[in-house]
Amino acid sequence: MAQNIKVLIAGAGPVGLTLANELVRYGISVRIVDKAAARTDKSKALVLWSRTLELFDHAGYVNGFLPAGMPAHGAIISTGKEVIARISLDGIDSVYPYALMIPQSDTERVLEERLAKHGVTVERNVALESFVDQGAQVQSVLRKTTGESETLTTDWLIGCDGAHSAVRHGLGFTFDGTTQPSDWYLADGHITGLDPQDRLHIFWHKEGILAFFPISEGRWRVVADLGPAPDNAHHADPTLEEIQSLLTKRGSGGLVIKDAYWLAAFRINERKVSQYSRGRAFLAGDAAHIHSPAGGQGMNTGMQDAFNLAWKLSLVIGGVAKPSLLDSYSVERSAVGDQVLSNAGHMTEVAIVRNPIAQGLRNAVVKFAFGFPQLGHAAANTLAELDIGYPDSPLTVKGAHHSKETKAGKRWPDRLPPDTSQARFTAIGPADAVAGLAAKFPRLVQAAPTTDKLDSQNLLLVRPDGYVGFAGSASDRAGAEAYLLALATP
Repeated sequence: MAQNIKVLIAGAGPVGLTLANELVRYGISVRIVDKAAARTDKSKALVLWSRTLELFDHAGYVNGFLPAGMPAHGAIISTGKEVIARISLDGIDSVYPYALMIPQSDTERVLEERLAKHGVTVERNVALESFVDQGAQVQSVLRKTTGESETLTTDWLIGCDGAHSAVRHGLGFTFDGTTQPSDWYLADGHITGLDPQDRLHIFWHKEGILAFFPISEGRWRVVADLGPAPDNAHHADPTLEEIQSLLTKRGSGGLVIKDAYWLAAFRINERKVSQYSRGRAFLAGDAAHIHSPAGGQGMNTGMQDAFNLAWKLSLVIGGVAKPSLLDSYSVERSAVGDQVLSNAGHMTEVAIVRNPIAQGLRNAVVKFAFGFPQLGHAAANTLAELDIGYPDSPLTVKGAHHSKETKAGKRWPDRLPPDTSQARFTAIGPADAVAGLAAKFPRLVQAAPTTDKLDSQNLLLVRPDGYVGFAGSASDRAGAEAYLLALATP
């Protein structure tokens, strides 16, 4: 095993695998370990939203996922008898105007296979037992299920090791939040009677929510709440007959489930750390935040943690950017975690209302509100994660006379020039200005011409993860240079 490993990643789920792929893409040496004997064989998280697909597109390997998934173009909320709202993803401003429904087992397979092609194999049956941040490096103790141990020294440690994260425990971070006092059922199986099949179907029944998520043709995920739990005991996993009873009672009629791949009972946890890093150790994904599955945002939020951290680590490790760049990771992603936690919690609260009067009011208000196209479009952008941004980040700077249409901190909607082997900002604006910036900061900036989304009066620096870092007028080259000088090593 190579001894000059820069980064140790604990946890080889979708988040750890995404981080490993991104770091390897940038030429950073990694080891990735997982205590599980094999990747998951369950559907678990089963959607890649538009924003995540855009990030994989820019990274150069989105095509590994597309054949393994099924596009879903929106959602239908109904009572089973009356449609309350329709949400369409078709009109969102993305090259991927849909949700890609793909079982987590396939997501992990695609990522692990790509990693293997780059010479990195997931080390399974290996757990992170402990670590010490020594200031200049991190010393970690790894233990195999056979009992063998290994002491490994790396420059950085990333905990992508889930809700029971050893890295989080080692850092002493509290996982603040609650476990909701209600039981839920989950089933993954073949269902007939649902149409159209390229939509999420959500039934707000008087006895509780019944939600269907397409996985592949004829195969669906079913989630239903059972109401307040009588005690703290773990609810038994459902039988196929119990799921069928819920479909018959709460659905639109004629729904039949068979050939179940997975049946489970669960409770919703909503927890988050207050900071995502300390010293040379970082947290990403469920190690830092867990929340309601409403909206299917969890895995995507974790993957976007990984994209955010990877480009910053690569620039610092490569000596291109100052180590202080890494301070922005916790600031940015903690704010996003708060936003996702809040949105998912509110969606769950609305869905599980049980008071008949409150249900009637909810249905009437939602139906009225979704009569306005603007609200439907805003809901689609939230689901697709296109409205995520970094308005309060230390990396977000408004230059002189910046355009109101192009705000610093927002997602850049166009495809960026492919730059798959190194992390660089993209300078967009007048040709002479962007060429000058690229010449002065060749390891940090690539030049791009003005696009139809931007008039010649603006000068932008778009981050490697596709968010506008600096936004100024075309003449504010001094402002752009000051922004880059603050990041670049001497």
